[in-house]
Amino acid sequence: MRYYRKRVELFRLIDKIKLWPSRTGLLHGIRSIEKMGQVARITTHCNKTFLVNNSRNSRAARWLRNKWFAGACPECRVPDWKMAKYSSTQFRRHHGSDLMEGRSTDTSPSGTPPGTSR
Repeated sequence: MRYYRKRVELFRLIDKIKLWPSRTGLLHGIRSIEKMGQVARITTHCNKTFLVNNSRNSRAARWLRNKWFAGACPECRVPDWKMAKYSSTQFRRHHGSDLMEGRSTDTSPSGTPPGTSR
């Protein structure tokens, strides 16, 4: 089970989970994110492109935190393992990763980042 802070910035959150909730309730897989200051251009796997603002209170941020979605986009073909991982993720106010850049949040059981040796 993964824990993330509840009030992280939207760009950090979608950078990590690579999912976008549409207004119709479908979860789209994100192909690329091009950041331009406080605005980003998101391209999904079904070739939809749109601009979003970096907001903690936006509809998308709330829907991702509260896991409000009707299903996955059939064109994006979001894998089952990603949906299961997203469903098991919990957002807590005072506990979990704050998704800061430059820090690795994934470590192996030995405590070292994957791909490195002692």
